[in-house]
Amino acid sequence: MVTLGRHIILEMWGCSRNTINNTEAVKEALVNVTRAINATLVDVMCHHFSPYGVTGIAILAESHISVHTWPEHEYAAVDIFICGIDINLQDAVFCITQAFNARETSKLELKRGDLFRKSTAVNYIK
Repeated sequence: MVTLGRHIILEMWGCSRNTINNTEAVKEALVNVTRAINATLVDVMCHHFSPYGVTGIAILAESHISVHTWPEHEYAAVDIFICGIDINLQDAVFCITQAFNARETSKLELKRGDLFRKSTAVNYIK
């Protein structure tokens, strides 16, 4: 199957409340993940919500990485979407899981942009 990109949907539970409620820590994690996979960072932005929670996005030349956090539930949702280059996305998963001290994760990989329009392949990752 020829596809245009790969998309990891990452669920993380048991994250450090202090880390995932800190815009600078989330921003640092996004920058470090980008470096770990040798992607090209265009921009990174984070917003802190009241009373808690952070949304962050790293805009990459190759696509994006986004983070949404719920510190009150020790939970973070992460999307890693990479187009057109061969990157080990497991390195990205490992890096952000470590940064947020997640105790439990669930990952789903989607193949995006099937050029032959057969179907979108979904791979459940253990």
